Amino acid sequence: MAADLFDLSGSRALVTGSSQGIGFALATGLARYGAQVVLNGRDGVKLRDAAARLCETGASVSICEFDVTDAAAVKRGVAEIESSGPIDILINNAGMQFRSPLEEFPADRWEQLLKTNVSSIFYVGQAVARHMITRRRGKILNVASVQSELARPGIAPYTATKGAVKNLTRGMCTDWAKHGLQINALAPGYFKTPLNQALVDSQEFSSWLEKRTPAGRWGDVDELVGAAVFLSSKASSFVNGHTLYVDGGITTSL
Repeated sequence: MAADLFDLSGSRALVTGSSQGIGFALATGLARYGAQVVLNGRDGVKLRDAAARLCETGASVSICEFDVTDAAAVKRGVAEIESSGPIDILINNAGMQFRSPLEEFPADRWEQLLKTNVSSIFYVGQAVARHMITRRRGKILNVASVQSELARPGIAPYTATKGAVKNLTRGMCTDWAKHGLQINALAPGYFKTPLNQALVDSQEFSSWLEKRTPAGRWGDVDELVGAAVFLSSKASSFVNGHTLYVDGGITTSL
């Protein structure tokens, strides 16, 4: 049956930064298609609350609290998860934003952005891939952005990190596809999330965005689920190193 291509039953997915926003939406979506999900974050209280909300839907949920910017903590966390069963799907979602004119951008924020948006994907991706390579199967989905292609004033370092995510995805594919892994990137446009709340609340920005985006609106996080399920399922068995933009057309139009 065609539906079998998207069935995630029997698979286990680790989603980083999944106590809220896009990460929680993606974890919820994968669970809806049958995956067992492992929520990750640094705040245990928020993680437990997110897990409780997801459990109410009938999903199979567990949590693993660790800091994705700490390489040693990542290794311990991934080993802990693997000790109770394989990670079949990894969604590298953890990320952050900081806005400032480039000439005034603080050096410590630059380092923080690099660690959170790029190093975390390397640390978690490598730790999980080592197990996937042994099994000769696995799906890794890195969350990129329209800023992997575009730039806006005040977010040049963020744009740099998301460009790196796109090319790191290509590099992971180049090294790991031969071991049976599929590594792709999901690139959201402008979605209503806690990360973007200041922009959502700005009438000026929202008006600009609606005119700039061919679809004429903000995205809803649930609209990312279909693409994530596709890239996590058998349906994408020969899709590798690809960045899929889910952006209402903003990257296609001037």
